[in-house]
Amino acid sequence: MDDLEAGAGDPEELSVRPYTITQGRTAPSRDDLTLITIVTTAEPAPGRAATRGLQPEHHAILRQCRGSAAVAEISAELNLPVSVTKILIDDLVTCGQVTTRAPIAMAAGNEADMNLLRAVRDGLRRL
Repeated sequence: MDDLEAGAGDPEELSVRPYTITQGRTAPSRDDLTLITIVTTAEPAPGRAATRGLQPEHHAILRQCRGSAAVAEISAELNLPVSVTKILIDDLVTCGQVTTRAPIAMAAGNEADMNLLRAVRDGLRRL
């Protein structure tokens, strides 16, 4: 077993990594991100540096959100706490890399979007 595998379950390493990823932040600057908020990759504005300075986790979110994903799904896929994932998504919103929206509200008598509900369910199961 190499050093990387040996430290993979180290509780100290697991608590330091999210702190490092978020640069010490404990909450996103916005409070509208929920487990079912939909995140979609956006076209960067002309003249903006596309993905310079982003961390690997940011890039993973961008890849995952090309087809839209719920916050819960993203968190499960990254294997990170939801609070950390929300901070990373907030970073991407701030630099114009992703857009977010609340899930489509269900009006009385309308059927739920079963694909969205399945995606959220699957994301929550992976947590």
